[in-house]
Amino acid sequence: MIELSPSQLPRLAHWFASGPPWATALAEHALVPGAGRWWADRAIDPRAIAVACADHLLLRGDPTALAPIALAPFTAHYVQAPARFLPLLANAFDRLVPWERMVYAHHVPVPPPLPPRGTTVRRLTPKDAPALAALGPDQAWIHDSWGGPAGLAAASGYAWAAFRKDEVLALACTYFRGSRYEDVACLTVPEHRRQRLALACVTALCQDIALRGHTPTWNCSRDNRPSRLLAWTAGFRLEHEYVHYVTGQPARRMTGLAA
Repeated sequence: MIELSPSQLPRLAHWFASGPPWATALAEHALVPGAGRWWADRAIDPRAIAVACADHLLLRGDPTALAPIALAPFTAHYVQAPARFLPLLANAFDRLVPWERMVYAHHVPVPPPLPPRGTTVRRLTPKDAPALAALGPDQAWIHDSWGGPAGLAAASGYAWAAFRKDEVLALACTYFRGSRYEDVACLTVPEHRRQRLALACVTALCQDIALRGHTPTWNCSRDNRPSRLLAWTAGFRLEHEYVHYVTGQPARRMTGLAA
């Protein structure tokens, strides 16, 4: 595949109209400089498209237009694609693990709970980048879709956090930003859980998203009961379920071909 420049990108509506709302948001978010990348089998009249952002990958089009080796860069990715891509994915990687997912949309406005004494819940500003970086490598996924702590901190209005002095205790952000939908992600530092901090951040963020005229969505594993409970409490309601696939390493036969 070849990487597409912004001037070469095809119209999004044609390629992602039938996908889940968060996938459309991911494809649009990947246009943010430094956030994601687009590939195609050819620059003019592409037959197959790949869009990557953070560790997520979308595939659309005709899988026969791609050789398995074209997917080699996408090890350890979460892949959402029509079922017709499964044979290609199975040939490209030594392991392909299905993961059942649940997608929610925000339907019930919920007022933010009051934070504990000494804790402030507010929008992130560019000055908060060092506090985000201080969360450490285990929490770095939360800003991967924005290209790092500085990218998320600079995205005014797209993230809320609970602070105690200069320390981030919990955070909710628009992980994928689209023109209609914004997919929400959140985390709480383990030692500060069960204080409703994530709920305070999520509900405040949802108010911002609604003011932009967009719909917040929520995407989580079917087995992640705490995430599902938080989504429901914050006013999200189940829309549909789907399966995405976690890729392993490139298949040995493909690795030998590339050598």
